[in-house]
Amino acid sequence: MWLIAACLSAVFAGLTAILAKCGIKNTDSDVATALRTVVVLLFSWVMVFVAGSAGTITSIEPKSLIFLILSGLATGASWICYFKALSLGDINKVVPIDKSSTVLSVLLAVIIFTERDNLAVKLIGTAILAVGIFLMIEKKAEAQKQSGRGWFIYAVLSAVFAALTSILAKVGISGVESNLGTAIRTGVVLLMAWCIVFAKGKHRRIKEINKGEFVFILLSGLATGTSWLCYYYAIQNGVVSVVVPIDKLSIVVTVLFSYIVFKEKLSIKSFIGLCLMITGTLAMAIWA
Repeated sequence: MWLIAACLSAVFAGLTAILAKCGIKNTDSDVATALRTVVVLLFSWVMVFVAGSAGTITSIEPKSLIFLILSGLATGASWICYFKALSLGDINKVVPIDKSSTVLSVLLAVIIFTERDNLAVKLIGTAILAVGIFLMIEKKAEAQKQSGRGWFIYAVLSAVFAALTSILAKVGISGVESNLGTAIRTGVVLLMAWCIVFAKGKHRRIKEINKGEFVFILLSGLATGTSWLCYYYAIQNGVVSVVVPIDKLSIVVTVLFSYIVFKEKLSIKSFIGLCLMITGTLAMAIWA
C-alpha cells in the first residue's frame, strides 16, 4: 500500500501544475493561489488530526515556531512566484526551473548544516540535475520574443524561495510533529496570500472568476492536498529512500499531461534534459 501511495503522491503532485495552469488562463494568479491555499490548509489539518498531533501545538518552542513561520513565508513567496510563472510561460519550462530548488537545497544544506556524507555523489547528482534543467528551459529565439522573459524570473524566484523553505523548515521542524509543522506553515501561506490579494485590491476579481477556472483552481488545491496525504502515508509506512525519488519524479507526470492537455511537445534537447534530471534526482535520493 505504501508503494501505491508513493506513486499516487507523484501523480497528484504532477497534476497540480496542470490543473493550476487550466485555472489561471484568465484568472489572476495571486487570487488563484489564495483560493487554492484554503483547500490545502484544510487538507493539512486533516493530516494533523489523523496523526493525532493537534494536542502538541502548545508545546512548540518559540525558536521552532519562528522558523516555521519564516518557512511558511518562503513557501508563500514560492507559490506566488510559481503560479505567476505558470500563467506566463509553458509548463515544460517552468516546472524544471522550479525543481532546481533541489540543487539549491543541497548546496545550502552542505554549506549551512555541513551535510558532507557522500558529498561526491551529491555534487555529481546536483551537476547532472543542473545540466538537465538548462537543456529543458532552452527556447527558440522566436518563442522568447513572443512570450518575454517574465516567466523565467518568476520561476527562478520560485526555486530560490522553495530552497529557503526546506532550509528554514529543517530548523523549525526540530521537535515538532511533521504534519503539525506543515499545517502551521500552510496557515502562514494562507494569511500571506490573502494579504497580498487585499493589498493589491484583487479581492474584487473573485466574483469575476469563470466557473470552469474556479473548479480547476479548487481541483489544483485538492491535488496538492491529496499528494501530501499520500506522501506522508508512504513515508510513515514505507522505505523513505524509495518513496522520496518516486515523489520527485512527478515532473514526468507533469510533462506527460502537458503534452496531452496543452500539446507542449519536448524537443530532443528537452527530452535529454528530462532524462538527466531524472538521473540526477535518483542519484541523490538513492545513493546520497
